[in-house]
Amino acid sequence: MTITTSASLDKQGLVAQIRRQTAIANRNNVTRTQAYLDFYRQHEEVHWALLAHLVSRNGGWNMTDLKGEWLPAILDEAEIEPFFWMLERSNWLIFHDAYPQLLLYAEMKRRGADLTALLAPLGVSVFMQPYWQEFLASGDSSRLTRALIVNEQQYIEQRVVHKPFTMNRIFSTYAFLAQSFFSLNQIVFPYKEHPTDKRLSITGVNVHHFPDLVQRIAIGKTLYQLLFSDCDRLEKIRTFCTRIPHTGSRADYWPHLFTPHRHPDQAGKGYELRLDGDQLIAGKPKLYSPSLQAAWADVEHAPADGTDWFRDGKWHQEVEKTADLPAVDTASYVRALHWMEYGVKLVTAIT
Repeated sequence: MTITTSASLDKQGLVAQIRRQTAIANRNNVTRTQAYLDFYRQHEEVHWALLAHLVSRNGGWNMTDLKGEWLPAILDEAEIEPFFWMLERSNWLIFHDAYPQLLLYAEMKRRGADLTALLAPLGVSVFMQPYWQEFLASGDSSRLTRALIVNEQQYIEQRVVHKPFTMNRIFSTYAFLAQSFFSLNQIVFPYKEHPTDKRLSITGVNVHHFPDLVQRIAIGKTLYQLLFSDCDRLEKIRTFCTRIPHTGSRADYWPHLFTPHRHPDQAGKGYELRLDGDQLIAGKPKLYSPSLQAAWADVEHAPADGTDWFRDGKWHQEVEKTADLPAVDTASYVRALHWMEYGVKLVTAIT
């Protein structure tokens, strides 16, 4: 990209406009997820936007799991609400920080001008400015993506993950431990392996040790590697993203197992096993996985604090590191579903 300067630019007006656009799109998980995809389809060189879209899809599925078939059977509302707060607050904060960067890049691309000096007025860490400047000059999508992964995980580190409320009310709870134990904490990318397939395949990673910052960064880098290392699979994942709107329900990708509609005959009854491999036992109802709109009302968020996380140059070294955590596939995803179902059956039988 050829970079010029723009002396006539109304900088304050542009910052205000970007903030307004961000606030509108940051209404809930569904609007955020769609905004990431809309941006990526116009600026495919910014790989992080597609990665963010897919991770945000998973965030929505995790939010609705809290009101779905299994977790309400083993958790009470006092446990569910804090878990939702962590997911929603993290999703909101990352969008609040990252989407203005994307919008500013779109304006820089349109004008052919380096406007990275406006990152600071937008509340973006000084850590990101050299990476955006490098990207304008080199177009190195991979390096920018790794920098954004580091930045966004740092952004939620003190604002959400290591708040005393989160450590005491979420990471030490049965809700969090149960999901980790049964390996339901997975980030998955659905795609159709072959054009004739009726069902989507899965690739992704298990999310263990979420409170660990370096581990979360490694998860992000591994997901990026899975997404962009195989061009054929990437195109299939992109096809899923563009053809299947995100609703928050897991029926978005596996409607043969999940439904956004609660089965009326299940209310008040003990849990009966329903899974047979990757199919339902004959005659059993689908697993309830509501849409986000049905599960959760929109949240009014407190403003994000303006503290810059960047204090130590070692995090530039973290950008250079690669990561290759073990991937999950369709079979391991199915095993996780079975483990969770057995766990729900066991817990409900003894309570």
